[in-house]
Amino acid sequence: MSERRERRIRAADLALAAVVGALVGTTAAFDAGTTPLDWALIAVASGVLALYRRAPRLVLAVATAAGTGYVLHAEPGPLAALPVLAGVHIAARVGHRALGAAGGVFLAGFVLTGPGGREITEKAALLAGWFLCAVVTGLADRNWQAYLRQTEQRALEAERTREEAALRRAGEERLRIARELHDSLTHSISIVKLQAGVAVHLARKRGEEVPPALLAIQEAGGEAMRELRATLEVLRTDEPPGSPALLVERARAAGLTVGLAVTGAERPLPPPVERAAYRIVQESLTNAARHAGPAEIRVRLDYGPARLAVQVDDDGTADPGRPPRPGTGLTGMRERVTALGGTLLTGPRPEGGFSVRAELPLDPGGGGARGRAADLEGAR
Repeated sequence: MSERRERRIRAADLALAAVVGALVGTTAAFDAGTTPLDWALIAVASGVLALYRRAPRLVLAVATAAGTGYVLHAEPGPLAALPVLAGVHIAARVGHRALGAAGGVFLAGFVLTGPGGREITEKAALLAGWFLCAVVTGLADRNWQAYLRQTEQRALEAERTREEAALRRAGEERLRIARELHDSLTHSISIVKLQAGVAVHLARKRGEEVPPALLAIQEAGGEAMRELRATLEVLRTDEPPGSPALLVERARAAGLTVGLAVTGAERPLPPPVERAAYRIVQESLTNAARHAGPAEIRVRLDYGPARLAVQVDDDGTADPGRPPRPGTGLTGMRERVTALGGTLLTGPRPEGGFSVRAELPLDPGGGGARGRAADLEGAR
């Protein structure tokens, strides 16, 4: 509960006590025989109502005792029962069983101080009706609150059921896509890789120089097969394909000069964040390998308390004065970052080379945040 809401509730409770006290005090003011003791009893019986949310049983006991003491001492009219009526209503609302005894005590005190006869009987009957109404309205309020809680619970359950159904349908769709990719692409890529491998083998067997393009096709086929297997695994399990550190190791093995720096408290990440970080580093390394030339690449992961910052810089040939043409790689990055409510900055560095920086919130579903993604000087 927010502090502002708590202040409003406290103000409403104090207002209730003030209104009841003002009503009872107004009638007491017209009685010339009202003593300081009577005013004190009125103040106690009315003021304790401000605590009805935290201590309803205490409120009922104090209001009944002070109210009964007031009628025994001053012999006021029926309006003096207001604090006790409020206490009975509160007790009925929260399910306490002492409300009947409280009403009986006050009625007994009221009858004992009366002059007797028909008038006191009518007033006692009127007060009894008021107490009955207080009990009925308190029970009705209790039942209404229970109904609201049940309705809210059913709504939450229905929402949870819809989410589970949506997750189940998404899982089924991922499996269908995985089967389609496996049946269509895996066979074709395997054929390309096999044919390239056979051609390389035959060229070497004949003592001929293997064309660089053929070696590139063989290497690209193997990399495509590994990436396809990783993608299929993600689709089947909904788990991140790996860590950025694994990508850095692979890039080094492929001959790239890559450094990795990790700052902050490294810890497990939510799967969507880990998946996005992996793909951002992967695409950045791929772009650097294609466009940066023989450059040095630096990957930095900064673990903050509420976000993960991923930055990949290279000192390649990108020129701030000649922004590269937009491509699909950074578009995919932007979509991933935006879906998580993060920010993406990409573009040539002032000192030369290219930079990619993404900040990903560690609570990607919180608050319905919308992401903001911007290119510094375009995509490539």
